Amino acid sequence: MTNAELTNFKKILVIEDEGEMCLLLNLLLDGKGMTVDHVKTLTKAKEFLEKEQPSLILLDNRLPDGYGLDFIGFLKTNYPAIKIIMISGMDLSAEDLALENGADHFLPKPFTKAQLHESIGHLLN
Repeated sequence: MTNAELTNFKKILVIEDEGEMCLLLNLLLDGKGMTVDHVKTLTKAKEFLEKEQPSLILLDNRLPDGYGLDFIGFLKTNYPAIKIIMISGMDLSAEDLALENGADHFLPKPFTKAQLHESIGHLLN
């Protein structure tokens, strides 16, 4: 990989506890100039962020140890450069709250590959 390619390489952290959704996101994003890491809890996300700084976080709302909506404020305070896309199958009132809390974009489940790529491309390019 050339230096230019490394510079343009984007790291994405997926915070999602559903294994099938993690697998789907990995399949949709793999090989698109991005590396994808995933964790299943907010606690693991904090541990990850102490070591690495992704360009973007795909954040689910309902997680075993809390709500993604509540985690957005922590991210914006401590890691303001990281872009956040909240993904949720909850009612659309979660969208307004996510954006008010500082998420850069909201993607309702289910979403298409094109919607995912468009959202990420818009935020990272």
